[in-house]
Amino acid sequence: MRNRYIIWGIYLMAALLFSSSIFAQTIYYSPSSGGGRTKEALAAAAADPRPATYDKHDLSGIWYGGKNPRVFSRTPPPFTPEGRKRFDANKPSFGPRAVIPALGNDPIGRCDPLGFPRNLWVAGRSFEIVQSPSKYIQTFEWTRAFREIWTGKQRIPEDPDPRWYGWAVGHWDGDTFVVDSKGYDDKTWVDDLGYPHSENMVLQERWNRVDYETLELVMTMTDPEIYTKPWVSAKQTYKLQLPKETTIMGEDFCVPSENEFFNENVRNLAGTGNKNPKK
Repeated sequence: MRNRYIIWGIYLMAALLFSSSIFAQTIYYSPSSGGGRTKEALAAAAADPRPATYDKHDLSGIWYGGKNPRVFSRTPPPFTPEGRKRFDANKPSFGPRAVIPALGNDPIGRCDPLGFPRNLWVAGRSFEIVQSPSKYIQTFEWTRAFREIWTGKQRIPEDPDPRWYGWAVGHWDGDTFVVDSKGYDDKTWVDDLGYPHSENMVLQERWNRVDYETLELVMTMTDPEIYTKPWVSAKQTYKLQLPKETTIMGEDFCVPSENEFFNENVRNLAGTGNKNPKK
């Protein structure tokens, strides 16, 4: 029995060694904040054949927003008094109001879940959509967080318990995939600038696959507790990462121990002007 295991082990190692060069040539990573794709990946994407026809209702694949602006602009609708109070209480690590993490309360500085819609565009990272008859799964490269969008008989509860990524249902309106969601935990922020939302925030996303490689999104946020009128996003454009079948997302978790080092040597220094990071 032992000899059989040894033989199988040798066979498996040989198979892996033989196939490693194939894997290296056929698996490509989507872009991330660390930079663009390799020359080999770009060449493979350029050579990947574009079909003459495609299903506009197929949103599956890895999508990359590149240099998209924030989903919501830096100029929101006027705050309510409660909205102004919450906005002033948020101390972000980015933007014109940035403070060092030691003095701030940005969820990203503690590796807390970013929630939605903030994780949709964070640092230009990718997201992947996987479809089934009853739900779509949207997975974000940052922390590999995911949200469920139900498309079957599931409905959002009338008074849902707040969740980091909310409760969402989707349906097709012609060639537009419409997602309605609510029940978001108000500990998350709308973006990295510290714009708040309440547990009563309601989002509507309208997704359109305008060509084989391009997915567009317009989102409307309604939160009368925080903003005096709905906040409509700029149009976001995402590109399908090709080759579709051999592109994967990177693994990009927020690791508390690593994040602590980053805070001390990058984020805190940005707030103090100190150019001598710890060794």
